[in-house]
Amino acid sequence: MLKPLKEYILVLDWMDIGHAMNSVGHAVLIGHKNWSDDPEYMDWYENYFRKVTCKVTQAEFEKAKEYGDFAVVTESAFDNKEVTLIFKPRREWPKFFNFLKLYK
Repeated sequence: MLKPLKEYILVLDWMDIGHAMNSVGHAVLIGHKNWSDDPEYMDWYENYFRKVTCKVTQAEFEKAKEYGDFAVVTESAFDNKEVTLIFKPRREWPKFFNFLKLYK
């Protein structure tokens, strides 16, 4: 049996909760706009819709970019700094993602 498709959203740990919530909302919309013509994304959207949201350090944020297939959210309140990454859903994730701290 295939593993379910899952999407990861990474939020920088220094942001206050209000900006973090807004940036996740922006990330989801950006991801949908970027990938809605991709068959694998649409399979996730229609059949799985699993997401993992993690609070990450700046070093983890930068390391995650090495794994590709992501979109970036910037925040004007923080001089347009990159604050959130959303990764296109996939079935298999690098082990790196298993060790990230869940956003609680």
